[in-house]
Amino acid sequence: MADKDPGASHSLFGLNDDTPTRRATAAEPSPGAPQPPAGTPQYVLVQQGPQAAAAGGKVLPWLVALLGVVSIGNLIFAFMARSQFNDYATKQADALNLITRRLDSGDKLYAELRGHSQEIEKKLGMTQEELAHAHELAAEVQKQQQMAVKQLNQAIAQKASADEVNKLQADSNAKIGGLNSDLAGTKQDLANTKSEFTNALTGTKGELNGAIARTHDELVALAHRTDRDYFEFTLPRKKAQQKIGTITVELEKTDQKRNVFSVYLYFDDQKTERSNKAIDEPVSFLVKGATSPLELVVNKLGKDTVSGYMSAPKGFFPNATNVLGQRPGA
Repeated sequence: MADKDPGASHSLFGLNDDTPTRRATAAEPSPGAPQPPAGTPQYVLVQQGPQAAAAGGKVLPWLVALLGVVSIGNLIFAFMARSQFNDYATKQADALNLITRRLDSGDKLYAELRGHSQEIEKKLGMTQEELAHAHELAAEVQKQQQMAVKQLNQAIAQKASADEVNKLQADSNAKIGGLNSDLAGTKQDLANTKSEFTNALTGTKGELNGAIARTHDELVALAHRTDRDYFEFTLPRKKAQQKIGTITVELEKTDQKRNVFSVYLYFDDQKTERSNKAIDEPVSFLVKGATSPLELVVNKLGKDTVSGYMSAPKGFFPNATNVLGQRPGA
């Protein structure tokens, strides 16, 4: 039979290329052989020719080439992704370094301000101790005065001689004078400490808040940024005065070589001197009723002439024209 041909299976998979293509048909039945029933399907085996085998052999290289292209594409994509990841990691590292530097700078500024605060607290503690010492000296002076009066009364009552009375009076005066000297020295120390404390406090405040205006335009910009009023002034000669609100400023002298000046300030029924102050150096002073110190700055200095500005808490001089009022719409 045709389906038992040994070359049939090889021809089916294209392996038997030498065998010519042939069609297998059902064998004719022998006369005595039994006939298959009617309607039984008949199978025909067709042998594959050499052209189909050649087509199968051509497809395989194309599949290998396609696989190679896909692999190369995957490698390129992997390299690109790795490069992008490295760039991202570098940017993140730079940002982290920047944040670290800013934190270090903030810690340094905090340490400096804490040092200022501790120094001020130390001076304040010294002031309180000196004040207590002054109270003790005052009480001692009062006690010595009472004892002197009592001794004088006793001497008079006993009708002591004039020499004894004078000697007793001299001794008492010497003791009281010594105590008064100590008390005066303590008061001076208190005044000096208070002045240092005030200067340190205003200096610290100036470091935290402040900027100095050197021109009229800078002063206008400063007035817009801060919650204070600014008033310009010019003193064209020695002894020249200008009144700003309740404050009067008088020029005493200038020194162009050293870029320093001295002025008198009149306020609270007092006259105070601010001497040898540098140009662009804030000069702070307290006035009754002000919620914060007033500040005077000289930003131009000539021979016997100065000009600058004074700053005060907002609305402290309601009737004085500030720098914004001098430039409407600024």
